[in-house]
Amino acid sequence: MPRVAIFQARTGVDPEQNAADLVAAVRQAAAGGAVMLFTPEMSGLLDRNAERAASSLAEEGEDRVLAACREAAAANGIWVHLGSLAVLSEGGQLANRSFVIDPRGEIRARYDKIHLFDVDLPTGESWRESAVYRSGAEAVVVEGTPVGTLGLTICYDLRFPALFSRLAEAGADVIAVPAAFTVPTGRAHWHILLRARAIEAGLFVVAAAQWGSHEDGRQTFGHSLIVDPWGDVLLDMGEGSGLQLAEIELSRIEEVRRRIPALKHRRQVEPAVSR
Repeated sequence: MPRVAIFQARTGVDPEQNAADLVAAVRQAAAGGAVMLFTPEMSGLLDRNAERAASSLAEEGEDRVLAACREAAAANGIWVHLGSLAVLSEGGQLANRSFVIDPRGEIRARYDKIHLFDVDLPTGESWRESAVYRSGAEAVVVEGTPVGTLGLTICYDLRFPALFSRLAEAGADVIAVPAAFTVPTGRAHWHILLRARAIEAGLFVVAAAQWGSHEDGRQTFGHSLIVDPWGDVLLDMGEGSGLQLAEIELSRIEEVRRRIPALKHRRQVEPAVSR
C-alpha cells in the first residue's frame, strides 16, 4: 500500500518562508516513508494585498517556490503534488495552477483551476477570483504516479461533480483536492462534498487544506482529509498546521466498484424539457 503525506499549511505573505516550510515538509514526508506529498491550494503565497503580492508573482519558470519544491523532490526522491501556486499567465492574468513533480524534480503535469470562486458570504467576506485569475479549460489526469492515475482539481472545483465524473471516466484512482476553504463554507460543506465525490466516483480523494488565521487576515478551515471509495474518512487533520501520513489501499477501488458499479451504469442525460 502506498504511504502518502498531507501538509496542512498556514501559508503567509512571504514566499521565502512558505518555500522553506514546503521544503521541510518534503523532507519530513520522505523521512516518514511517504511516496508522495500533497500540499494545499496557494501553497506559495496567500495575500489579499494586491500591491504587496504583485512583487512576489512570477511566471512559472521564474517562480522561487516551484523551484525550491522541485529541488526538494529530487533531493529526497519523492513525488510532490504542489496543490497550487499563483503564476503569471497570458494577458497579464494569473493562473491558479497545480503541479505534479516526480522524484527527479521534473514537472509531470499541470492543471489550471477551472471553476473560479466569485461569492459574497454572510460574514461580509467577498471573493472575486475571476477578476484576477484566468480559468483553466482542461481536465487533467496523471498516469504512472505511486498512487496510480491521479486526477487534478482545486478547491471550488469540488462543487462540480461533472469534473470528478470526467476524471473517473479517464481512469483516475485518486483525485487531489487542494483547498483554502473559508471557515463558514468549510463547516457546512467540506466533509459532505468530499465524501460525496469519493462515493460517486468510486475512488480515493486526497484533500490538503489551508488552516488558521493567516497574515493577510483571512481564516481557513483546515481538516485536510483522505476519503476512501466507500466514503470512509481515513484521515482528518482537524485544526493546526503540520504533516500527517496515511496508507492508501488501491485494491479498495475495485472492491467498492464491484459492489456498486455506478460508473458502468452512467448514461448520457439530455437537457430537461418542460411539459
